[in-house]
Amino acid sequence: MLLEDGTELNVARSGDPDADVTVVLAHGYALDHRTWWRVVEGLGRTCQVIAYDHRGHGRSDPATKDTATIDQLADDLGELIERGVPNGQVVIVGHSMGGMAAMAMAERRPRLYRQRVAGVVFVSTAVTGLAETSLAWPKAVGKLVRELERAFGPIVRAVRDKIEPAKTAGLRWWLFGDQPRAEDVELTAEMVWAHWPTTVALFRPAVDRYDREAALTVAGERPVIAVVGDEDRLCPESNAEALAKAVGGQAQVVPDVGHMLPLERPEEIVACVAKLTGREPHIG
Repeated sequence: MLLEDGTELNVARSGDPDADVTVVLAHGYALDHRTWWRVVEGLGRTCQVIAYDHRGHGRSDPATKDTATIDQLADDLGELIERGVPNGQVVIVGHSMGGMAAMAMAERRPRLYRQRVAGVVFVSTAVTGLAETSLAWPKAVGKLVRELERAFGPIVRAVRDKIEPAKTAGLRWWLFGDQPRAEDVELTAEMVWAHWPTTVALFRPAVDRYDREAALTVAGERPVIAVVGDEDRLCPESNAEALAKAVGGQAQVVPDVGHMLPLERPEEIVACVAKLTGREPHIG
């Protein structure tokens, strides 16, 4: 989808294009639309589903220093809804940074939000920025990788063979619960390291500075569910409870999962969407 400023967003559509409800899935920091593949399958054909890549992520066009902001992502989300879903109601599901973009859209485009949005599911989302020390972890490891590659030049492939398992194990600890699927960890590592270093560096200040408490006034005008894993090291369960309390919504804590809830427990997200759309989820 071509935005007004000339940026091309990669948009994946599925389900019924004529449905009166569209679910828009906004992924997190340094990830892409593949985060949602199990959720998309679970939603079945009860509605239209749109999963897209934020600018600077996945297959969308690059971001710049000036456009790598939560406000810009919010404007992109608003334009996607306005032009890409011209009819019917929309349920937004935002994971982590995608949830921040949804909050900011409510504040920046209140008329659009009130007219078109039927509800929001905030997944692993904080009202203020995620822990800076946690978000610094990929940066520190990336620096280590570069230093080792410079030092060992001729045997760089062998060095990578040693480093890759350590990088993946670190992401597993930060982003997942105790018993994730191996393929989910591998996919997440692929997404994160595909965005190193450009996207990680560009968007980290925006995520660190994020504070959208004012947006919750508008967001709370529609049904809201805030869901988080009880083993989430980036967004503790208290964030979901605080967010839900601020908007008069529901908080849901999912046991035994971490930050990558869309991959670890997609059925929980599908059930949340079903509550907001009134449609039975398709499981299996």
